[in-house]
Amino acid sequence: MYLFLLVLGLVLAAVGGERFVRGAVGLSMWLRIPVGIVGATVAAFATSSPELTVGILSAVDNQSELALGDATGSNMVNLGVVLGVALLFGSISVHRSEVKREVVGFIAAIALLVVSAIDGKIVRAEGVAMMCIFGAWLTWVIRDARQDRSDIGSVAEVRKINIVLDVLLGLGLLIASGRLIVMGAKELGEVLGWSSFIMGSIVVAIGTSAPELATTVIAAKKGHAGVGIGTVLGSNIFNSLLIVGVASGIQPIDVDLVPTLIALSIALIATVVVIPSRRSKLHRAHGAFLFCIYLLFVALLLVST
Repeated sequence: MYLFLLVLGLVLAAVGGERFVRGAVGLSMWLRIPVGIVGATVAAFATSSPELTVGILSAVDNQSELALGDATGSNMVNLGVVLGVALLFGSISVHRSEVKREVVGFIAAIALLVVSAIDGKIVRAEGVAMMCIFGAWLTWVIRDARQDRSDIGSVAEVRKINIVLDVLLGLGLLIASGRLIVMGAKELGEVLGWSSFIMGSIVVAIGTSAPELATTVIAAKKGHAGVGIGTVLGSNIFNSLLIVGVASGIQPIDVDLVPTLIALSIALIATVVVIPSRRSKLHRAHGAFLFCIYLLFVALLLVST
């Protein structure tokens, strides 16, 4: 029964996330928000909505470790699998200025998570601090958006009624998927003898990161590389600050320190890899290296259990 719940939840997360992404990006075009800002905020929030749903529901069910595992595991899936696979389709041209804010924000988020988790518990006060810092980062993004409204692109051209329907349908599917994933992951973790953190990092993270994979690959194919990379890094900031902050604000998180530090350390290495060179290019070799880093991440987590 737990496998059915988990698989159904992951499928609904992928479908709901894709619809929510489509609606959110369409909404951003409707409101005339710049393309780069779409990737870092609207699309990043939409693609992180499965993680947020899982984070809230797992915290309510006293399974906050699942939220932490899903957030940190999704960060690695985003970098190692999502961006890695997108790069395997071909090189991506992206200027440092397009991702500087997201790189800085994610590295700061990793540092904050390490400081918060080092004593073995992320308490409510630390969760509130994460949400406040996330708010400051979002304010930075909005300020840049106001200064760059001339950079309007067309990522999605759909009817307004379709935008509203996509957002509502996607949100409904995400809420349902979050409940199913939490229930299934809890039972499967007990059968395998895995902690909630490991379940969240490996199994749940793959399903909840499906929207990022769809968004990044589509964006790369359509020539909107800034949206794709901005979505990945922006989504990681949402995961690390907002989702962990909300979950720990609802229910303090008991941290399994060794696998958590493994996840954060490898995420930092992967982030350094995706910083564009002076030639503003990320190549297939970067993608292959990122994917190998993800496999190393999974192996180290399993060994640490």
